[in-house]
Amino acid sequence: MQKITKAIIPVAGYGTRFLPATKAQPKEMLPIVDKPIIQYVVEEAVASGITDIILVTGAGKRAIEDHFDHNAELYNWLVKQGKTKLKTEIKRIAEMANFIYIRQKGPYGNGTPVLCAEEVIGDEPFVVLWGDEFIYSNPPRLKQCLDVFEKYGDPVLSGIRVDKKDVHKYGIAETIKIEKNIFQIKSLVEKPNPKNAPSNLATHGCYVLTPDIFGELKKTHPGKGGEVWLTDAIKSLMKKRPVYACEIKNGIYYDTGSKLGWLRANVDFALKDKTLGKEFKKYLKTVI
Repeated sequence: MQKITKAIIPVAGYGTRFLPATKAQPKEMLPIVDKPIIQYVVEEAVASGITDIILVTGAGKRAIEDHFDHNAELYNWLVKQGKTKLKTEIKRIAEMANFIYIRQKGPYGNGTPVLCAEEVIGDEPFVVLWGDEFIYSNPPRLKQCLDVFEKYGDPVLSGIRVDKKDVHKYGIAETIKIEKNIFQIKSLVEKPNPKNAPSNLATHGCYVLTPDIFGELKKTHPGKGGEVWLTDAIKSLMKKRPVYACEIKNGIYYDTGSKLGWLRANVDFALKDKTLGKEFKKYLKTVI
């Protein structure tokens, strides 16, 4: 089985849900305590064995490139200030992986950035993660999905259980249980009515894909709003080969692309922080 080393992270969106905060900065750079959202996503990929991070960017996303680059001037200033430990930590960010940047070209939709990276991926299996959401789990969500791929050799989507009343917010899988937390997906239903939902297993956020997805993407017609959707290509691929869902163990989903999800992540991670947690908890008690 070929080892997966490449991850595509689309980061070209406008971040309209966070305007005006995202007028001049990428939504992916909004902080969760003291790290931007995109860093949590990259760290998950690296912790799961990924060595090449392909960031598909657009206009106004330069801050992401700068974040994952070296900054000799900052390093020198930190050393002069005696903050060598912080300098080492900042330098580590640029050395976590081999970063590759591609400008998104083509129609809107989350299928387009994947197709834009085809030349870099070639005929290898690869991973897609979104740059404005993540699932916090141990082992990492992606590692759990990669383990399933290594066992079965077919595409794998991460899954997480949601409240039945919330299924209308997500793509929901109709499945056949294979073993423990592994399911074969029979169909994907986008934002179903809770009364008609085939399950409460939401499949999103992490995709382990095989290179034949590119052919399906090229044949996928733009859907709502003239956008090309990755899910539509996966549905087509399911007619030719199995696609699995890995229900993430001990996972907490953070939709940090939404205001409420971002706030929730900040509260949760601040409470876990070794230096902030105790004082922050005291503060919360005064306002709740």
